[in-house]
Amino acid sequence: MAFGTQDETDEVMNEINMTPFVDVMLVLLIIFIITVPVMQHAVNIDLPRVSNQPESVKPETIRLSVDAAGTYYWNDAAVTDAALALQLQAAATREPQPELHIRGDKAVRYERVALAMAGAQKAGLRKIGFVTEPDR
Repeated sequence: MAFGTQDETDEVMNEINMTPFVDVMLVLLIIFIITVPVMQHAVNIDLPRVSNQPESVKPETIRLSVDAAGTYYWNDAAVTDAALALQLQAAATREPQPELHIRGDKAVRYERVALAMAGAQKAGLRKIGFVTEPDR
């Protein structure tokens, strides 16, 4: 009692089932239809306009020198310890804050240079550098 031949029942189905693909595409379409209007609603704000040019104001450079005797020189003018503290505080309040370049004599005691650095830090100066000469 054969209802069909053997070749008809063993035949392989050679077509792709498109139904799951169409279902996924419809779900994605519905998601995009719902989310796109939500993304388009934004608060209108009038933002300020600024230029993106770099600031051309260069900070001043202060040269603080300490000679072999321990005397301080503020831009090549001799100053006392008390006057140095006042000038450091005045320099720290300027905008933009100047750079302090400390030049210490090779023969000076380190204590005098350390006192100058501590005074600059106490005054609030943030940019402190040391000036040296290269070996020849």
